[in-house]
Amino acid sequence: MLSPPLDEPSIHSIDIPVKKILFVCIHNSARSQMAEIFLNQLGEGRFLAESAGLEPGELNPVVVAVMQEVGLDLSSNTCDSIDDFLPRAEEFAYVVTVCDETSAEHCPTFPGEIERLHWGFPDPSAFDGSFAGRLERTREVRDLIKARVAQWLSSDP
Repeated sequence: MLSPPLDEPSIHSIDIPVKKILFVCIHNSARSQMAEIFLNQLGEGRFLAESAGLEPGELNPVVVAVMQEVGLDLSSNTCDSIDDFLPRAEEFAYVVTVCDETSAEHCPTFPGEIERLHWGFPDPSAFDGSFAGRLERTREVRDLIKARVAQWLSSDP
């Protein structure tokens, strides 16, 4: 005998484990912040992303501006240290470095069964030139990060 189909409230009551992801870059001021918010948005509740920096800095105002252009508000985010996440390392299924290769090598080793990925992107904090030029280049990085997050999600991690 077949079971009756589940109704909507029953479907939402099923306890599906959420995978936690930690995005890491140098200052936690740009790339890791964008990756965190995109995964939390696009992951549809299957993931909980957080972000940290090797040397936390100040939130990049150009990044805040370009994210607001796509309806995402980072203005109240803080720049956190990776050291704050080490005691909770076992919570994370993935650690994703979004800085350059050399900087990614300085990321501490997390104990346990954590999968480490590297997605390198240009650093908006290093962009020179006019505000308009930095804004345009940061938009490009934003779009690259969003596309990479979407591509990773389509691989059914």
